[in-house]
Amino acid sequence: MVHFDFSNRVALVTGASQGMGAELIRLLAQAQAQCWINYFPNQDCQKKAEALAYELNAIGCSVKTVGADVSQEDQVRAMMETIKSASLRLDILVNNAGILRDRTIKKMSSEEWHAVMQTNLDGVFYCSKYGAEILSDGGRIVNMASIAGIVGFPGQVNYSAAKAGVIAITRVLAKELAKRQITVNAVAPGMIETPMIAGVRQEVLAEYVKQIPLGRFGKAGEVAQTVAFLASDAASYITGQVLPVTGGWH
Repeated sequence: MVHFDFSNRVALVTGASQGMGAELIRLLAQAQAQCWINYFPNQDCQKKAEALAYELNAIGCSVKTVGADVSQEDQVRAMMETIKSASLRLDILVNNAGILRDRTIKKMSSEEWHAVMQTNLDGVFYCSKYGAEILSDGGRIVNMASIAGIVGFPGQVNYSAAKAGVIAITRVLAKELAKRQITVNAVAPGMIETPMIAGVRQEVLAEYVKQIPLGRFGKAGEVAQTVAFLASDAASYITGQVLPVTGGWH
């Protein structure tokens, strides 16, 4: 594993109570960043976020939690105000929060379409808009896209459309925020071992593995390392890019 140094950096990771977000919080916190765990404001996510913060603070890290549904503009605005009041600024924003509501377009309801678009796309817009207001010059935004936003998979018209939108947002914001030396990039994971794929049928997963040249699913830590690289000083001249983390898939 590469060792990063994020001393004196303030980082916010959305949807970080579990999965890739939690893995990234662990990496950033242990690399000395002052971290904020955003969690969806329900009891289960709050407990997971607080348990993660307790675990990391117990070993000398600096981690706080903040609840907000990223699909709700007023909650995102309030979250950024909380971070500004407590930490004075933000240096790294990782737009990680996302949900799945897979179904073929024939069976997909408008509610399932809008739920995914509101969290996965509107959430990135709101967090980037209000996050940019408190982001330090020279800061970093890293958006969690997906290989689904590049290729498109049956049953994911909502998810693929949202992630393609995230890629477009990334490219536009890279140009808009360049004058402040803020870089904006995206990571596009393939099949990663997280709770998000827990509900996928085993026979479907087996078919996916056959298409991956490395012959396995990725690990959350491997995605976290990629995000950390894009958030680090080593990537200071990289912006507007989408980096697939797919084991050679596509």
